[in-house]
Amino acid sequence: MIETAPPLPSIDARLHLARPGFTLDVDLHLPGRGVTALFGPSGCGKTTCLRAIAGLTRNRPNLELARAQPGRVVVNGDVWQDDDAHLWRATHERALGYVFQEASLFDHLNVRGNITYGLQRTPPARRQVALEQAVELLGIGHLMERKPQALSGGERQRVAIARALATSPRLLLMDEPLAALDAQRKAEVLPYLETLHRTLDIPVLYVSHAIDEVARLASHMVLMREGRVLAQGPTGELIARLDLPLAHGDAAATVIEGTVQQHDAHDHVTTVGFSGGQLLLVSPTARAPGEALRLRVQARDVSLALAAPSDSSILNILPATVVAVAEDSPGQCMVALDAGATRLLARVTQRSAQALALAPGRAVFAQVKGVAIVN
Repeated sequence: MIETAPPLPSIDARLHLARPGFTLDVDLHLPGRGVTALFGPSGCGKTTCLRAIAGLTRNRPNLELARAQPGRVVVNGDVWQDDDAHLWRATHERALGYVFQEASLFDHLNVRGNITYGLQRTPPARRQVALEQAVELLGIGHLMERKPQALSGGERQRVAIARALATSPRLLLMDEPLAALDAQRKAEVLPYLETLHRTLDIPVLYVSHAIDEVARLASHMVLMREGRVLAQGPTGELIARLDLPLAHGDAAATVIEGTVQQHDAHDHVTTVGFSGGQLLLVSPTARAPGEALRLRVQARDVSLALAAPSDSSILNILPATVVAVAEDSPGQCMVALDAGATRLLARVTQRSAQALALAPGRAVFAQVKGVAIVN
C-alpha cells in the first residue's frame, strides 16, 4: 500500500466583489504557514481583499454592478465560504484575529482588560495562545494596568496584536498595522512582529504599501493592481523579477536569506553565510553564530566590475553571472545577477552597461558596501 503525503497547509480565496467604480477579482493560492503580504498602491484592493476573507464584506444583489461570481475561502482545510454550496460563515464564526491600522482599543479598559476581552471571545476548547504567552511575545507585561490613553502609538499597536492573538486565531489578518506610526515607533514594533512570526504557527496575511516591511517580514507575496493579482509567489522571487515594477526604480532591492557565521564585537561587523558566499555587514547588535538573518540589498548599492578589485574599502566582492539586463529609466538600466542560488539586482548607467558589455552569461563581480546592507 502506497502512503500519500498529507496536503500542505494552504489558504485559498476566490473573491469577486463589484462596487461602483471598483471591482475586486482575485484567485489566491497561499501557503498556510508564515507571513504573506498583500502589496500594492493605495486603492488596489488590498484592504477590500482582507475584509472579504474576514467576512466583513460580500456581494449583495442590490449593490452589484455585475452578476456575482461564486466565492470560496478555505483556511487550512476549514471552509469559511463556498457560494456554490450556499455556505457562509459570519465573521464571528471564522477563527481569525484582525489588527487594524488604528489600534482601536477600548478606552474604558486597561491593557489587561483589552486582552482579556479577546480571550473571552474564544471557547475554552479552542484556546491555544495563553494570555501570558501573548503578553510575553509582545513585551507588554509592564503595561498591563495602564489605560490606552497612557500608551505610545507603538505600545497601543502591540496591545492590539496581543488582543488579536488571545483569540487563538487560525489566521491573523493585519491591515497596515504600522502605517500610523512614525519611523521610531515602527522600528520599535517590527522586532516583535518578527519574533511573533517565528514563535507561533499562525499564518498571517499582512497588508502593506511599504516594501521595506514586506521584505523584512513576508516569505510570500501577492502583488496587486486595480483589484487584480499581478503576481503571487515567494517574496525574494517577485521583488527581483525584471518584468514586474518592484524590480525598478530607486527602491528596487533583493532579499538574501543567510546565517550568522561570526560577529566581531570590536568592529561591529557580522559575517553572514548565504548560497553565494559570505556577506560582511555593520551590526551594532551582537549576533550569535547560527542565527538566521534576512538581509535586504538595494540595487543602487551594488556596483559591477569585470575583475575583482583590490585595495578597496568595499567589504563585499561577490562573483556573479548576469542573467538579464533591462532598461530602468533614461540613462540607467537594471541588471539581474545570480550569486550562487541567490538573485541580486544592480542599478547601473547605460554607459557602464555598454562599457562592460553586460549581457546574459557575462561573468562579473558584484560589489556591495557593508554599511549599505539592511537587516
